[in-house]
Amino acid sequence: MRDVLPVLLERWRNGETVGLTTVVATFGSAPRRPGAAMLRLTDETVVGSVSGGCVEGAVYELAGDVMSSGVATTERYGIADDDAFAVGLTCGGTLDVFVEPVSAQTWPHLDRLADALEERRPVAVATVTLSADPATAVGGHLVVGPDEVSGSLGDAELDRVVAQDARGLLDLGESSTLRYGARARRMGEDITVFVNSFAPPPRLIVFGAVDYSAAVAEVGSALGYHVTVCDARGVFATRHRFPAADEVVVDWPHRYLSAETAAGRVDSRTAICVLTHDPKFDVPALQAAFETPEGVYIGAMGSRRTHDDRIRRLREAGVTESDLARLHSPIGLDLGAATPAETAVSIVAEIIAARRGGSGANLTRLADHIHPDIIRRPVSSP
Repeated sequence: MRDVLPVLLERWRNGETVGLTTVVATFGSAPRRPGAAMLRLTDETVVGSVSGGCVEGAVYELAGDVMSSGVATTERYGIADDDAFAVGLTCGGTLDVFVEPVSAQTWPHLDRLADALEERRPVAVATVTLSADPATAVGGHLVVGPDEVSGSLGDAELDRVVAQDARGLLDLGESSTLRYGARARRMGEDITVFVNSFAPPPRLIVFGAVDYSAAVAEVGSALGYHVTVCDARGVFATRHRFPAADEVVVDWPHRYLSAETAAGRVDSRTAICVLTHDPKFDVPALQAAFETPEGVYIGAMGSRRTHDDRIRRLREAGVTESDLARLHSPIGLDLGAATPAETAVSIVAEIIAARRGGSGANLTRLADHIHPDIIRRPVSSP
C-alpha cells in the first residue's frame, strides 16, 4: 500500500471516493504478498497491482461496484481453469483481496497514516475485513503506532486487543490476518482483521567511498533500502559521488556504526557492507558490526587472500568464532560479476537471500513452488 498512498491521499483530500483493493492473505504460489494494493480512481484509471495482471480486470470491476454501493467486500481468487477467459491465478496459488471504498467519511484518519510514513515512524493499520458482530463494521480502521492509536473498529475492548497484537506484528515488520471471537477473544471466528505493518525501510550501511559502493547504493536504493555510505575520507565521501545514497557520512566506520547501534538505529533488517578492504578501516568496522543485533547481514569485500588476512587480524583482535560465522566474506553470490554494477547485483542478491532464506540456487534446480514462504526442495540430479 505504501506505493499507492500518495495518490490515495491526494484523492482523499480532494473529497473523492477511491476503490482500494488490498491483498490480505495468500496461499501457495501467489504473485504478490499481503499488503499489496491497487486503486481504482473516479476517472476510471488504475494505480498499483494486486496480482501482476492475473486478476486485475476482475478486481477493477469489483472495485467499481464497491465504489458505487459503498459496501466493502472480500473476494478469493484461485487457480484459473482451462477457459482462456477464466479469472484466476495461472501461477497456481490463491489470494484473498479486500475491496473497500475510501473517502474522508469512511477513513477520517488516513492522514495519520500518511504523516507517520512521511516521518519514517513505524505504524500499522488494522482493518476489519469480515464480521459477524453487528457492533463491528466491515471496513473499520485502527491506525496503531508504538505509543498512539487513532480510529476505532467499533468496540473499545476489540480496539485494545487489536492494538496490542498490531504492535507485536509491527515489531516484527510483518503483516497478517487475525481472527477474534466474542468479547475480543483471540483465535475466534466472528471477526477477521487484517493488520498491515509499515515499518521504516530497512537500512543498508555501506563502508568505503569506492566505485563498488556507488553501485551498491544504487541497487539498494532501487529495492527500497535506506542507504548510508560512510567513509572517514571527506574528499571521497561526497554527495556528488553517491547520488543514490540517502546519507553520505564522513566519519570512521567503526565509530559511526557503534553510535548508530547504541542509538537503536540498527536492527535485524539492517545490512552492513564493508567495501573498504583496508585493515585500518575494515577490521574495526567489522568488530563494531559483530556488536549489532542477531540477524544483521554483515559482508566484507576482498579476495581470498584478503579474506584470510582479515580473519587472522580479527582473531588476533579477540573476535570469537561465533562472531566470524556471521560474516559473509568474500561478499556476494557467484554470478561471474566483472563490473561494479554486476558486483553490486551479486552483493544485494546475497543480502536478499540471507534476509528471505533463499538458497541462491537457480530456480530451474528447485522443485515445486518458487516463492519464499514455501519449503523448496532441490531437484535430484539424474
